[in-house]
Amino acid sequence: MSHPHPPDPRAHARPTLRDRWPMMTLYERFEQVVAIVLSAVIAVIIVTSLVQLIRVVFTLLVLDAFNPLDHTVFQTVFGMIMTLLIAMEFKHSIVRVVMGQDSIVQVKTVVLIALIALSRKFVILDPETSPAKVAALSGAALALGIVYWLMRERDQRALDAERAAAAAQGESRHAP
Repeated sequence: MSHPHPPDPRAHARPTLRDRWPMMTLYERFEQVVAIVLSAVIAVIIVTSLVQLIRVVFTLLVLDAFNPLDHTVFQTVFGMIMTLLIAMEFKHSIVRVVMGQDSIVQVKTVVLIALIALSRKFVILDPETSPAKVAALSGAALALGIVYWLMRERDQRALDAERAAAAAQGESRHAP
């Protein structure tokens, strides 16, 4: 009795950059090189920012000046954390392009990064900021939130339709 061989996990894997490279146009190759360089630069920025954040928090802890209720300390630490999150999300979107999961940076990702950046702005906002500026930032956050929600709903409807079509196709194959 022979045992079937387990399926090769690479059989259904996405093609790598090396696999796709010969089929790419000159401009697509240029885009890939730019994306790789940007990804490396952002990685350096992330590591540098993380080291800086650790240094600042350590200094505040050692000097016993870390008081999370102090507005300035809170703004500094959480502003740095939010900046790191923005950079990591941006790098993630570029890596998706390099890995071939997206052909370009998706608008939904840009909107998400803008929402994170606005959230950061609210965290580091000076208490003396004018109400008009706070209202303007709030309006921008609301508009971006609505756009992100609409795009997510659109993507979910498309995914649901795709699944329904696949299920219907599967049922039609099994019909007598």
